[in-house]
Amino acid sequence: MSNTEAHPVELSCGGPSDAGPPPVVEVLTAREVPLGGPRAMTVRRTLPQRARTLIGAWCFADHYGPDDVSSTGGMDVAPHPHTGLQTVSWLFSGEIEHRDSLGSHALVRPGELNLMTGGHGISHTEVSTPRTTLLHGVQLWVALPDEHRDAPRDFQHYAPAPVPLDGGAARVFLGTLAGDTSPVPTFTPLLGAELSVDPGATVRLEADPLFEHGLLVDTGDIRFDGTPLAPAEMGYAAPGRTTLTVTNAGPEAARLVLLGGPPFGEEIVMWWNFVGRTHDDIVQAREDWMKGSRFGEVQGYDGAPLPAPELPNAPLKPRGRAR
Repeated sequence: MSNTEAHPVELSCGGPSDAGPPPVVEVLTAREVPLGGPRAMTVRRTLPQRARTLIGAWCFADHYGPDDVSSTGGMDVAPHPHTGLQTVSWLFSGEIEHRDSLGSHALVRPGELNLMTGGHGISHTEVSTPRTTLLHGVQLWVALPDEHRDAPRDFQHYAPAPVPLDGGAARVFLGTLAGDTSPVPTFTPLLGAELSVDPGATVRLEADPLFEHGLLVDTGDIRFDGTPLAPAEMGYAAPGRTTLTVTNAGPEAARLVLLGGPPFGEEIVMWWNFVGRTHDDIVQAREDWMKGSRFGEVQGYDGAPLPAPELPNAPLKPRGRAR
């Protein structure tokens, strides 16, 4: 999915800027962002934001739906570029057709991971299929470490089996959780999993104390390590925990997405669909996209590529984690 805001904001992929000890669990609220078009599909963007723009290497999180495509038109994102990152598509309902300049042509279905590596540069499209009635899921980005940010294009598909938990279940699409490990390789240690928690149940998960974690709530009356979270909110837990506790106080099963990884120690620049290290990296990526080089072409989409927005007048500054 593209960051198709008309005026994308430069944000740091790092920790909060305020001094002092963080709360036990920091609550991150989402902002609504239209993806463009006459019947714009609106997403709830939790990452990046000025309060906290990175959890491990996860630097972007859009949460959308359930979206009635008969009234909104669904998803139709024209060819657009990515560089210096990976995209992670994960659906709860609906179906999306993916095409990219590597030549991949795949369907994104509920409970199945599609991971695309932009690296040096890739372009792709995402279109909800005609048989989709409700579109509901998350779109996530992973920043690539400097030594791998020019990695070759790649596309991986994986359908994790549900892992039973005491009080729920998990589908582990990246990393390791509850004794299950995804076979999909990553460039930094990562955790990505969909969790379901039974009504009135508490799930306790072993955690890597070197990881920071984010818990995004889709449905449920949730308490994350004792902190209440409403639907569309994300709870941030700093490194140091060996156990994560998730309680669903509601009468229906809860659905959540758990993200994690060790703090990303590099300074980066993230603007539009690009992740670089300097202002000049972003300028070059934009120039390459607009002149039709580096990112390749997507075959099979009936429409023109998305033009890149204009760069801001001020130089884009690399940012890193707050110490």
